[in-house]
Amino acid sequence: MTDTPPIKIRLDKLVKRFPGQARPAVEELSLEIPEGEILILVGPSGCGKTTTMKMINRLIEPTSGRILLDDEDVTHGDPDKLRRRIGYVIQQIGLFPHQTIAQNIATVPGLLGWSKERIAARVDELIGLVGMDPADYRDRYPKQLSGGQRQRIGVARAMSADPDVMLMDEPFGAIDPITRDRLQNEFLRLQAEIKKTIVFVTHDIDEAIKMGDRIAILREGSQIAQFDTPERILVNPADEFVSDFIGRGASLKRLSLSRVRDIEPSTWPTVTVGDDPAVARRTLEETDRGSLLVLDEHGAPRSWVTAEHLQRSSGIDGGLPVATVGSAATLSDTLNEMLTARYSTAVVVDDTGRYTGVVDIDTINEAIRGMRSAERERQRSSLAKGAAT
Repeated sequence: MTDTPPIKIRLDKLVKRFPGQARPAVEELSLEIPEGEILILVGPSGCGKTTTMKMINRLIEPTSGRILLDDEDVTHGDPDKLRRRIGYVIQQIGLFPHQTIAQNIATVPGLLGWSKERIAARVDELIGLVGMDPADYRDRYPKQLSGGQRQRIGVARAMSADPDVMLMDEPFGAIDPITRDRLQNEFLRLQAEIKKTIVFVTHDIDEAIKMGDRIAILREGSQIAQFDTPERILVNPADEFVSDFIGRGASLKRLSLSRVRDIEPSTWPTVTVGDDPAVARRTLEETDRGSLLVLDEHGAPRSWVTAEHLQRSSGIDGGLPVATVGSAATLSDTLNEMLTARYSTAVVVDDTGRYTGVVDIDTINEAIRGMRSAERERQRSSLAKGAAT
């Protein structure tokens, strides 16, 4: 039995009324957010999710109710001090264009009076933490970065003073779908290390399912329609509003709940760059696969080679490109890679880029069968408990 994490943020009957509006934007919202978890606020446009999030760091002042951080009522204290305890990432990123990347990240530590040495060390640590090389990027300006790189630096800046809490307002919404998937995966990998308490606003239920430890689906006025784990929301939506918001394909959406690390990958015959082509041909003849996976000298996947390629080439280098996924990738992301990959197969690599196995259609089907079996077992257990009472 695992220990229940302490409550990091508690919203107590929070209300926000804007002048001239007939109904409150947020109406009597009470919510508890456990420490170290990602809470997703999701709902239709205008439901009050962003207003709710901005009240947590008092960018918007509540009309009534209380905000408690570590059981401390921060509703009426100094808002600037509160904001320095809370990281904030927005869709538009909000980097200062006239400042370098290092200067952007150093903003809050500078306000807190950190020494130059401590700030410089923290800047380099964070640039590296979000998967970029400090030597290459610390002196660049935002306009010299891609959209995905700017978003990574936005996350780094939000973590600059090592806050316990982070607020994220559609942080990946303005990025192309491929980069978005990669950034989501990178952030989930990062969160597994840093364990921040995160309030994450999105309008996308698929992103909510993928990113959240818990999801609050909101109606108008930030009224909670359902507050639960992604899996329980998909398996047992509270009402028709939640079912409609989830949309069709709930079973397929459950692929976002499982990750490559949760399944047993398949194997594939491999050869190494520099191997004798005759050996490669014999290996291919002995397998029922139509190709071999070529690895470099460090064990990282390089390409696929077929019998035709081996016949016309003097070596085994070259060949067809490989689609790779990390262990943190969801099965949904992996399936997307497979649909466009050669042989409908995604190659799994570890944190160092070394080959560890493959995911193919049979692997995905087996995972889906496992989910269905688990769901039937949960339903039987729920019925048995109901009958017992």
